[in-house]
Amino acid sequence: MNYLFFSTLSQMGFWITWLLIPILVETVPAISSFVKIFFYTIGKPKSEKDPSFWPFISIIIPVYNSEDTLYECIQSVYQSTYPIDKIQVIVVDNKSQDKSFKAFQSAQNSFPKLNMQWMKTEQGKARALNSAIYSSSGAYIINIDSDGILERNALKNLIKKFESDTTISAMTGSILTQKSLIKSTKNVGLKWLQRLEYFEYAQAFMSGRSIESQNNHLYTMSGAFSGFRKDALMKTFMYDVSTVGEDIDITFQVRDKAKGKVILCADAFFFVDPIESWNKLYTQRQRWQRGQIEVSQKYSGNRLGLKSFFSNFLVRRLIIDHTFMFLKTIWLFASIALLFLNYSPLLLLLSYVAIYLLYVFMSTMVFVNVNMMLKKFSDERTFYFSLFDCVFWMPIYNFILSWVRLIGVINTEYLSAKWATKNYHEEFKTVGTIVKQDFIKIKGGRKNEFSRYLSSEILHPC
Repeated sequence: MNYLFFSTLSQMGFWITWLLIPILVETVPAISSFVKIFFYTIGKPKSEKDPSFWPFISIIIPVYNSEDTLYECIQSVYQSTYPIDKIQVIVVDNKSQDKSFKAFQSAQNSFPKLNMQWMKTEQGKARALNSAIYSSSGAYIINIDSDGILERNALKNLIKKFESDTTISAMTGSILTQKSLIKSTKNVGLKWLQRLEYFEYAQAFMSGRSIESQNNHLYTMSGAFSGFRKDALMKTFMYDVSTVGEDIDITFQVRDKAKGKVILCADAFFFVDPIESWNKLYTQRQRWQRGQIEVSQKYSGNRLGLKSFFSNFLVRRLIIDHTFMFLKTIWLFASIALLFLNYSPLLLLLSYVAIYLLYVFMSTMVFVNVNMMLKKFSDERTFYFSLFDCVFWMPIYNFILSWVRLIGVINTEYLSAKWATKNYHEEFKTVGTIVKQDFIKIKGGRKNEFSRYLSSEILHPC
């Protein structure tokens, strides 16, 4: 009887511990965010009015081997609804090895009314952006990547929000992948990955960053599409060339150094190419992880610790993104250990099902929020709604990415910062080589020990 009681108590403790962290740290905030966005959206907030005059803006496009995408990127600027005579386009080439300049010339010939110039800088996106900022003439600086296209009203929506609120110093647009390219993908596995990526971007920007914006807690503006008041940007140290997370760094600089407000402009869309392969996703997420760690270390100071969890959003973000990321990955190995401690396999299976359903529930709430926020964009809304099955795939997708981010944390400790990181196949090959070398060392060490034993005084006494 006592054994049964203590066994039941032990298993109850297991269930509570297993579910407590995701419930407190993720589910409760997810429900709160859902309620806030839901009532904010149905409240039909007033859209910003057009300003009495449209200010002059500078659009900076950093280029590195972009001959295949640059023309369409510039074309999207030309086809935007923003007055063409109020736009300056600075294309900054940082050591391209292809025919990017030829693509630029082609755009010049096609769009002669567009004020464009070509600059050359040293390699590195941060250096390219800094050089172009000093050469810009606009009251607002807008950075876009050369491998994406602007939605027609994106520039107007961004500037309207700037002009309607003078406290805003910088904004990020909403990033989505191009649905036409996803639809045309033939490879079934790659298409599945691209659909999840689109779903992830929609949730991260339109839901996640919307909540962060409400208290000026936006962690990072997108490097693909961001806008600044030039006077606020000039109060910073500009883009940091020593980190791969320059977009995160400039977000913190604008807020902490320039004392400005940084928010999301949810109705300013920029469409980027979908991910090309698992290897690309693997290196991309590791780079993002490294950038987050580098910048967080720079701006956290001595504020890290559980006592700052509720008072400092940076500490909350780090603990949720890193500390609990380790717990998620450890759970897999803990499950194996628990089997040897006589825990029921059925209990473990049920616990995983419970956690999975918990994450499906959270993903469904965000799905509803995003669907409401896309009301004015019928094409995107229709496509997003067609991805409802991704609600059930997202927990698995995010769990896999947790391992990629964990590898990124480890690599940050031992490898120097650079954009060109090893992909999945290269790292797997490196691990295999290291294991093989260690095995040879162990084998060689044992062989040497055996040789010393044979030549010892025990076998060959004087």
